[in-house]
Amino acid sequence: MKTLPQSERPLNGLTVVDFSQFLSGPLCGLKLADLGARVIKVERPGVGDLCRNLYISDTDIDGDNSLFHAINRNKESVAADLRNPDDRAALVELLKTADVMIQNFRPGVIERQGFGYDDVRAINPRIIYGSISGYGEDGPWKDLPGQDLLAQARSGLLWLTGSADDAPTPMGLAVADMLAGNALAQGILAALVGRGIHGKGALVQTSLLEAMIDFQFEVLSTHLNDGNRTPKRSSVNGAHAYLSAPYGVYQTADGFLTLAMTPSLKILADLIDLKGLESFYDDTAVLMTQRDRIKAAIAAQIVTRTTAEWLSVLQPADIWCSEVLNWNEMRETDAYKRLDLEQTIVRNGTVRLETLRSPIRYNGATLKCDRAAPELGQDTDRVLAPKRPHNAAP
Repeated sequence: MKTLPQSERPLNGLTVVDFSQFLSGPLCGLKLADLGARVIKVERPGVGDLCRNLYISDTDIDGDNSLFHAINRNKESVAADLRNPDDRAALVELLKTADVMIQNFRPGVIERQGFGYDDVRAINPRIIYGSISGYGEDGPWKDLPGQDLLAQARSGLLWLTGSADDAPTPMGLAVADMLAGNALAQGILAALVGRGIHGKGALVQTSLLEAMIDFQFEVLSTHLNDGNRTPKRSSVNGAHAYLSAPYGVYQTADGFLTLAMTPSLKILADLIDLKGLESFYDDTAVLMTQRDRIKAAIAAQIVTRTTAEWLSVLQPADIWCSEVLNWNEMRETDAYKRLDLEQTIVRNGTVRLETLRSPIRYNGATLKCDRAAPELGQDTDRVLAPKRPHNAAP
């Protein structure tokens, strides 16, 4: 696929000043950068974003870990000491012409530094100020660490995931950080549209907890409207507490098969040559009330043949099913290759990192960009030096 030129990207010409660290805030900045915004990352001199050294593997790329490279590509970096008057003055001058500011510190931290929303709005009334907290700006949890696993645990997601007898199970991703970053990006984009209509800036806020609750809005809405009954997870091949048999993941002779929707239990049973469930055919309610019994019977039959054999039988009959792929298997599929999702970014002309592009396409073109994550402070002189007081004209 072709790559959309920077000049044609929808946020080209907008400037984002990003004070955030780790994942949620920088992920928001990444989304805006891919859409064309200029994102200036503000980091502490000599230390930088602590994510530079938060290793999730033993892969080091040009002094930074792969996680930092993935989240902070396509950005600029300035090193500024918020205790230094010249650096603070330069940041104030930068914010005067910025369109967006992002921060994700605990409530009260950025305010003590003089860059809270009220301070920044006084500098630039049209700014869109994006803020992510752990659990909101007040209340008994506001000062607790806003960390992904902790937010998953407090939101109910760990309890909801897995089968009935499983221990609380976290997702294998930093899902709270990712969803909060995407939610903030969505809110900032809406605020930018609103500013184009009425000319006013805005404070856009979300939290890891709000993002996790929103992630569960479908099932929580059911919970809130059926007497607050606690849903029962399936004891067999659990996949969704509110969905009936056969919904789940089943072991085959050589792998795993997911089963989602089916026209009827009878059609599925006939296709897989399953006997003994005939008394359930005319009562759709039993798909939930007898969920474990039905799924156990299906599981015993599915394990007798290979995944490919079952797909050849079930897919032509409009049974919604899929093989379970690992990353290497997924990347070998034609469907994955046709989407052209991977890209190579380069630092200093020699250091290469393989990563993924934005999932958004505009006018048939992708939002790829080969600009690597910046070295700490590599853009400080170019961005801040002209704005420092001692450089001002007499």
